[in-house]
Amino acid sequence: MKVKIIKDQCIGCGSCVAVEPDLFEIDDDMKSKFIGDIDKVSLEKLIEVAEICPVLAIEVYDDNGKKVYPKE
Repeated sequence: MKVKIIKDQCIGCGSCVAVEPDLFEIDDDMKSKFIGDIDKVSLEKLIEVAEICPVLAIEVYDDNGKKVYPKE
């Protein structure tokens, strides 16, 4: 799996941090940053957090590199 934060879209609102502080933080640029262990989090949990982002700045990819959220 892979999590990608689209920095140009991120507004630094912190909704991802509020929901999963062990997985995300706000970096020095006031943008979201994934800090979790990708091997210890489920695909479903990552999608759940990505769905909370008001600007769809969190992309989630499966083990095959296919984007699963947001859907195209």
